[in-house]
Amino acid sequence: MRRDRKEVDKYTVSSTNKYIAIKELHELGYSISELCKCAEVGRASYYKWLNRSATERDKENKVILDEIIKLYSEVKGIYGYRRITLNINRILNSKYNHKRIYRLMKSVKLTAVIRRRKKRYIQSTPQITAENILNREFVADNPNEKWLTDVTEFKITNGSKAYLSAILDLGDNSIISYVLGKSNNNKLVFDTLDKAVEANPTATPLFHSDRGFQYTCKTFKNKLNKINAVQSMSRVGRCIDNGPMEAFWGTLKSEMYYLRKFSSFEELEQAIDEYIKFYNTKRLQKKLKGMAPIEYRSHTLVA
Repeated sequence: MRRDRKEVDKYTVSSTNKYIAIKELHELGYSISELCKCAEVGRASYYKWLNRSATERDKENKVILDEIIKLYSEVKGIYGYRRITLNINRILNSKYNHKRIYRLMKSVKLTAVIRRRKKRYIQSTPQITAENILNREFVADNPNEKWLTDVTEFKITNGSKAYLSAILDLGDNSIISYVLGKSNNNKLVFDTLDKAVEANPTATPLFHSDRGFQYTCKTFKNKLNKINAVQSMSRVGRCIDNGPMEAFWGTLKSEMYYLRKFSSFEELEQAIDEYIKFYNTKRLQKKLKGMAPIEYRSHTLVA
């Protein structure tokens, strides 16, 4: 009985699949001659396939990998495969899947730097407190709707310390103000707020912080009242209530601070200036539609 065409095609194995099977079995020790005979393909055809020139995908992978290595070197290894994917797709005007980028990075053993865990500190007894109005709603439709703030500590090799106070805008994840000081005092935090207000004079944001002593003093509360800002505070011992701010500290330290030693305040200050500029203007974020914070801010304000 003759089989119809569909039934014959059902049992047909393509030459490419046969060649792949032969190659894999040969690597296990089987004879190429016997394998070709069994698969009913000529040895010459198999060797022609084996020695074929690079396929289009091979060529494409080389282009992608060259850009990955270049980008990885430029950012000093701070990007993981997901952020590499965002940048590669922008550079090459493409839509490559992050899994493909991951495989290519893995093939040349490129991995991102490891983020360290943040130490916990005991907060002082507050003078003034506020409810957690933000309530982990870390989304804002527009810039200047919700500001987050915090202070973090840096150690310098000469034994001294430095403290960075910053304000993050949830509308675009940009750092709109920051001050580095040698003391963790009220002035550090007050100056940070003053800079943010100067740059955004019409802003009346929901202002969220932890319960650090600077944020719970009367003077700071008066400053917020002056700009008609609504104060919100994290619950005691719940750093996740200020999650995006904590995440920024982790990003800054893992991508800049932990990668080198700083011998002076001035050296650290310069590195922080450079990193925050990079973060605001070049570091692409998936949640910002693949844009950097300032770029996204510009699009939002225009819209």
